[in-house]
Amino acid sequence: MTMQYTCKYLSPLGEMLLASDGEALTGAWFEGQKYYAAALAVAHEEKSLPVFEETRTWLDGYFSGRKPDFMLPLHLQGSPFRLAVWEMLQKIPYGETVTYRDLALEIARKRGIRSMSAQAVGGAVAHNPVSVIIPCHRVVGSHGSLTGYAGGLERKVRLLNLEGADLKGFFVPGRGTAL
Repeated sequence: MTMQYTCKYLSPLGEMLLASDGEALTGAWFEGQKYYAAALAVAHEEKSLPVFEETRTWLDGYFSGRKPDFMLPLHLQGSPFRLAVWEMLQKIPYGETVTYRDLALEIARKRGIRSMSAQAVGGAVAHNPVSVIIPCHRVVGSHGSLTGYAGGLERKVRLLNLEGADLKGFFVPGRGTAL
């Protein structure tokens, strides 16, 4: 197994742990998020790496409200299904949203099958190992709910607001209030 390295990044939404195999980013998680560091090997060490400097530059720009103009090198580990979902997430335009159902329909179309479970897609989205950079926060429920962000719904709302996404008519489950 390849050695993994980590470093911390202090974002406006809380501390993040970044992980790398030495060449590319393998993880980025908010402290305390669901599936925190799930893709991180037990044997890892904190280290300064060029990919972490690139990631800091990317995140600094993003959190200052600028649309990133480059993609970071990524090495993702997952099932073929999860990898396909994570690839689709990377194609969601900045400031826009898609539904879990939209993603499920697209996966079904690509696989030549009649249907795909939106819940299965939701599970793959939830296990995204590279928060923010792979924009799983841009995926929403089919009926206007801002649901299913492993980093927490407050962060999801803040990320979408940062990108200038149109959130009129959306609501946060459990609150019963529209945004």
